[in-house]
Amino acid sequence: MSKTETELMLKGYGLTTAEFFYRMPDYLNVLNSFVWQDYDLAPDHPRLFRFIEYWQKEIEGPLHSVRFTHRKLIAPGEWRNVVGEFTLH
Repeated sequence: MSKTETELMLKGYGLTTAEFFYRMPDYLNVLNSFVWQDYDLAPDHPRLFRFIEYWQKEIEGPLHSVRFTHRKLIAPGEWRNVVGEFTLH
């Protein structure tokens, strides 16, 4: 069952962005970069580490380094349920 982005954010997920620096097997002197984004849980980052494991097993370009950041888009104090509405002329 897939969850919507809002459901994930309300459960504590935040947007994780990672930049992978890797070398091509044929050109080891050239560094390339790849940007990856997904909703993940800090501080363990299970989705990010699962992707890194996938990269190391399945992709021929060896990783040089990974730089990532995590942003919680909805914090507990930022979201509230509004019940009423009023109009102004």
